[in-house]
Formats: sequence, structure tokens, C-alpha cells
Amino acid sequence: MLVTLAGDLGTGKTTLVRGLLRARGVRGPVRSPTYTLVEHYPVSSLYFYHFDFYRFVSDDDWDSAGFSEYFRDDAVCVAEWPERVAGRLPAPDLALSLAYVPGRTGRALRIESFTAAGDRCVNALAAHPPAC
Repeated sequence: MLVTLAGDLGTGKTTLVRGLLRARGVRGPVRSPTYTLVEHYPVSSLYFYHFDFYRFVSDDDWDSAGFSEYFRDDAVCVAEWPERVAGRLPAPDLALSLAYVPGRTGRALRIESFTAAGDRCVNALAAHPPAC
């Protein structure tokens, strides 16, 4: 599964990923992959990879990093700044966008689903919304 996560600097992309991982039982540190480019978290029998492509400036960065091997059937990949590698990423199952809301302290979250797997995630979230 590929989940793309877009939004301006400071909108809470990594905080959202941290919340997802906490909900799945991950207790250790959840770091921003801005400098490491990818962080790996074992979640049950899945591989959970958190990417940050902010520092990418061309498709050559993707090619030299060798990231295509991470996008497998037994993996969940969450990619921040997907527009920086749009020509290389597989089609997402879900696209999330965070945005500041003028005059409010919270953020707006837009969710778009593109696959049956993405639809199942959206339906599960609608059936059991998180307490905020």
C-alpha cells in the first residue's frame, strides 16, 4: 500500500505518521526521515516505511537511492513530499493532504482513495473516527 502525504512545512505530516504508528502499537521514537530519507518500523507482519522526499531535486535522486525495491506487497509505504518524485512513485492507494486553516489552530485533512485497498481504509476510518 502506498499512502502519499502532502502539505506545507510544519502542517503535521510526520506527526500524523507518528499517530498512525502509535495506533498500531509502535512505542519507540518515530523520527522524521528528512535527513535519513526513509525510516523503517516493523508493524505486525508488515514492513512500514516512512519516506521524506523533501530534499530530492530530480529523478536522478530516486534512481540513485534504490527506493523502488521498498514498494512490495508486504509493505506499507507513506511518502511525504510525493510531488518531488511523482514520475517514479507507483500509483497511490490513498493521497492525504494537510493544510493550515486560517483563524484556527487545527489542520484540514483531505483524503482521496484510488484503489479498493484505499477504499477499505477510508471506510474503516469513517466507521471508527479517531478522538481528536
